[in-house]
Amino acid sequence: MEARAELTGGSIARSLKLLGRGLRDVPGLFSIGILGSAIYGAATVASGWLLGRITDSVVEPALAGDDLVTARNVWLAGGALALVALMTAVGVVGRRAVTGAAVFHLQAKHRKKVTRQYTGLPLSWHRRHPTGQLLSNASSDVEAATHVFNPLPFALGVLVMLFIAGWAMLAADVVLGLTGLIVLPGILVANTFYRRYMSPLVTRAQHLRAEVADVAHESFDGALVVKSLGLEQREANRFEESAHRLRDANIGVGRARAVFDPVMDSMPTLATLLVLAVGTARVASGAAGVGDVVTASFLLTLVAFPIRSIGFVLGELPRALVGWTRIARVMDARDSLASGDTELRASDAARIEVNDLHYGYSDPSTGERTEILRGLDLDIEPGKTIALVGATGSGKSTLVNLLVRLDAPDTGEILVDGVDLQELSATSRTEQLALVSQETFLFDDTLRDNITMTDEGEGPSDESVWDALEVAQASGFVSRLSQGLDTHVGERGASLSGGQRQRIAIARALVRAPRFMILDDATSAVDPEVERAILTGLRSVNGGATVIVIAYRMATIAAADEVIHLDKGRVVSRGTHAELLAHDASYRSLLTAYERDTQNRQDEASAVTSGERGWR
Repeated sequence: MEARAELTGGSIARSLKLLGRGLRDVPGLFSIGILGSAIYGAATVASGWLLGRITDSVVEPALAGDDLVTARNVWLAGGALALVALMTAVGVVGRRAVTGAAVFHLQAKHRKKVTRQYTGLPLSWHRRHPTGQLLSNASSDVEAATHVFNPLPFALGVLVMLFIAGWAMLAADVVLGLTGLIVLPGILVANTFYRRYMSPLVTRAQHLRAEVADVAHESFDGALVVKSLGLEQREANRFEESAHRLRDANIGVGRARAVFDPVMDSMPTLATLLVLAVGTARVASGAAGVGDVVTASFLLTLVAFPIRSIGFVLGELPRALVGWTRIARVMDARDSLASGDTELRASDAARIEVNDLHYGYSDPSTGERTEILRGLDLDIEPGKTIALVGATGSGKSTLVNLLVRLDAPDTGEILVDGVDLQELSATSRTEQLALVSQETFLFDDTLRDNITMTDEGEGPSDESVWDALEVAQASGFVSRLSQGLDTHVGERGASLSGGQRQRIAIARALVRAPRFMILDDATSAVDPEVERAILTGLRSVNGGATVIVIAYRMATIAAADEVIHLDKGRVVSRGTHAELLAHDASYRSLLTAYERDTQNRQDEASAVTSGERGWR
């Protein structure tokens, strides 16, 4: 079983676990980055030590006219400095370029994990989590959780520099060395207070980032409603309020950093001043020499920026922990729709059996349980076209989601040719079953790619695509387009009408030759004659696929082989359209309401058309 992403323990334990996981996720690049930082640190300290030695053994004797200083000595000194400079350059490349690549690899890995988890979670989970929040998890939260790894290799690598510098200071004078090294516990103490104050501020800021993304997504996704009702200013004000709350939260985070960062910057300088003060006293007492004081203070000045890199890490840790916590909630969600490994190889129509199916949901605010399906039983014979009818809330859409495993039942089973749906492999399930909903989604791509949904050169042939378009009654208008299958349809298929989009969606399902199809009011935007032609054509798919149609038109329902009437999550009657008309009073009332609603829609459409003609 895969380990949980959630970090446990106190803040220090969680920080160490987060850093350890990140380093293990991209071990090669981070190892090179840490090694590069270590080389840089060693070379930096070596340059200071080497300059001192060259000054004593080459520069001063040469200025004094010592004949022992030869050209060979000068070249050796220059070569040593060049070697140290080369090491420094290699270290810089390692700690910057390689570390940057490692962080981008880590971000990509986390984003793939999060989005892959999204695709495996049921619709019930997605309904509880707004889209804007999910976008924020995969974008800003991932960045927050990984940004700490930019300075981390440098901070780990410069520990080598601190060790060497600390040893050199202690070797020069133990008291001065200990005085200079007091900066390290000072950093830890400052970070403890900073982390306690910073964590709630960062948590609120990350939450508000998701809120801003959610408001923006709703406004963009509902652009038609916003513009048609003249709500542009209202939506702008709503976004502005959300953005201002995020601004204020970020300012609060910035103020905290504005205090912490100068404290971290000043510590090496204060330590240097303290070393000079103590050193002056020790020189005056004869306990230490001037050179010892200069060495200790110079080394502290040398490691000031590397020590700052530790401050960068400590400053980013609270934000990283908050970002990871938000990501972990997604990755640890356990109501995933697991797939089995059973493969179905049959090519004819599928038999569908539903046994004692129960499904419900709990209100997140009250906890009250609402039962949608109550012990539903069905047996659908292969090759039959079934019309599924029922009043709003009767469980039609819920049953559809369960039949194609967009959700999982609380109890009960769904069998495809005697095999439990949850035991089918994901590949076999998507090959066997196809759903076309009323709300069709087309990508900003060509018609061909929207139908095949595969990479170029893979998937169904153009001949298969045209066959599917023929059955979906879409071949006519597609052939009249100037670029045919290569026509770009725009975002969400904006260049096509509602009926055309629905027919393309039907063709997208048909091109896979499914054995079982569900049309969830998928022909609502086409005229009745086209709808009848589509339903007739479906009988020829795969030798006659099993089809369930959720329909609201009398002609569509009457054309089905059998009608199943749902009410309150149960089958109340089933039979032919004529049989239900004769024996089911509630069915007759339902159809009367359907007809009235259909007529009202037609009247509204006619009124709009007449108004447009009058205006013209």
